[in-house]
Amino acid sequence: MNILIDICHPAHVHLLKNVYKQLVEHGNNVTVTVKELPAAIKLLQIYGIPYVYIGHKSDSIGKKGVMQLMYDFKLWKLAMKKHIDVGVGTSVTIAHVSKISKMKSIIIDDDDDEVEPLFVKYAHTFADSIMTPVGTSRKSPKTVFYSSYHALAHLHPNYFKPDPSVLKEAGVSEGEKFFVMRFNAFKAHHDVGVVGLTIENKRKLVDMLSKQGKVFITTEKNIDEEFKQYQIKLSPEKVHSLMYYATMFVGDSQSMTSEAAILGTPAIRCNTFVGKLHTLNEIENDYGLTYGFLPTDSDKMFKKIEELLSMPNLKEVWEAKRQKLLADKIDYAAFLTWFIENYPESREIMKINPDYQYRFR
Repeated sequence: MNILIDICHPAHVHLLKNVYKQLVEHGNNVTVTVKELPAAIKLLQIYGIPYVYIGHKSDSIGKKGVMQLMYDFKLWKLAMKKHIDVGVGTSVTIAHVSKISKMKSIIIDDDDDEVEPLFVKYAHTFADSIMTPVGTSRKSPKTVFYSSYHALAHLHPNYFKPDPSVLKEAGVSEGEKFFVMRFNAFKAHHDVGVVGLTIENKRKLVDMLSKQGKVFITTEKNIDEEFKQYQIKLSPEKVHSLMYYATMFVGDSQSMTSEAAILGTPAIRCNTFVGKLHTLNEIENDYGLTYGFLPTDSDKMFKKIEELLSMPNLKEVWEAKRQKLLADKIDYAAFLTWFIENYPESREIMKINPDYQYRFR
């Protein structure tokens, strides 16, 4: 089978790297495309995944529409040249091209419809299938629901083994308290109007946590001068190991919050998405692995952090919660690989027997 994977965000390299590997091992021809995303390109290079560059990006909402037409044209030409059967990703472009070619499109989307109206309108409308976690407010009849999370495509124990050497690189010892923080740039199409941690809250958090242990800050782009002393220069494929060993994760990033929680690290998130995303709501309410706070409730956030840090066996408690989550969820990478390779028959199998997915543990 000829398969196309379009990468739209660095996190999606992590999401799809095991799927790519399994598809190639099974004898499929897989083409990976990526826009001007330096962090994503670096990850593809680190993992040894060949890619086709399809153009630069713009942060301007007005220019995004013009750029999208260019992406559509380039991907359409590529799909024709390589006789692509199925396109996969979190990509508007894949959905569009599937309507003007023989290529079928599988859109991977774990957000609720309400928080991404533009993506629903311009991607879901054209897609052949949309893959979404169970419980998400997805209204499209094209939806295939599965019992897992994006993060489990690369952080499931079937794939992820923490690397203790990252501790030495970070200058900490195993068992030593330390904290990972993440400050988001909020420049995606669905981030318009979204607010995260204020500069005052960042200062207070750094001051509070640095009294308990070392603080490491990762950030999407530029970091405020006052925080540069805490910024960690770590190869991106090692960040998950650092989060696994961390005492706590604090930030305003959706992806890294869910990743930290699934790794068994207490995760605190503060932004205006809180309460609006089913996946994170489930990880918080059903498994107690994370806590979300609106920026207007920052006092509650600080109180919760103090409460958690007072627990002598915090990591052991979180590991038990993590094991409960893992027992409930499937190996998403294995399931997605099967779904792609057997498409469109796999879609019909899931319609008739949704429990088929539990073969992938």
